[in-house]
Amino acid sequence: MKAAQVRGMTVDQLSDELVKLKKEQFNLRFQAASGQLENTARVREIRRDIARIQTVTRQKSTAGAKA
Repeated sequence: MKAAQVRGMTVDQLSDELVKLKKEQFNLRFQAASGQLENTARVREIRRDIARIQTVTRQKSTAGAKA
């Protein structure tokens, strides 16, 4: 997921996407622990997407507080 794509989302969409990514991260952790994870790079992608969404959400909330 690109940063520009994340910035184009509303706060509600961001929160929904964050929940979805956290669930996927949870499932990937279990797959890794049991040795069933094939695409190990996906763990890193998910972690970075979560951070990206949290950053943009925080930026939008502080921009709304300043206005």
